[in-house]
Amino acid sequence: MKFLPTAVSGAFVVEVDVRSDDRGMFARTFDAQTFAAQGLVPVYPQCNVSQNHKRGTLRGMHYQAQPRPEIKLVRATRGRVFDVALDLRPDSPSYLKWASVELDAISHNAFYIPAGCAHGFLTLEDDCELFYQMSETYVPKLARGVRWDDPAFSIAWPFMPSIISERDAALESYSQETSL
Repeated sequence: MKFLPTAVSGAFVVEVDVRSDDRGMFARTFDAQTFAAQGLVPVYPQCNVSQNHKRGTLRGMHYQAQPRPEIKLVRATRGRVFDVALDLRPDSPSYLKWASVELDAISHNAFYIPAGCAHGFLTLEDDCELFYQMSETYVPKLARGVRWDDPAFSIAWPFMPSIISERDAALESYSQETSL
């Protein structure tokens, strides 16, 4: 596995070594010892799947607040998505910066998103599915989000989304006092 740093401190694109032959392919997508050796969280007590029917579906920007912020390891198991990590940690050297990666089922890459960062994605084709490994279990009262199009971040989405949930469309602009 390769861990490629991004513009967000502590966020990494995780590339796997794919071995192919006439049977197909094999790749180790996660190894607790390898992650721990990189200083990354090696335990994920909760996993989630997000299925998205149409190109242009936007989900985000979501995070879980203190005292149980989530680290996410996200990969596409079907389709392609533009995946974004947004740093909301005031003490971080990359505060208010974002990083993106195209996740796709063919390359089997993943995005490691540290605690204190919001996460969102835009589907680049129909019929996309994402698999999330979460370092914390979901706590509804700690669920937070910020607007995907907040000018404070200027995220360069590849195109305007066509499908957004009412909840995500109603998220407010960023305010440091209410975020973490």
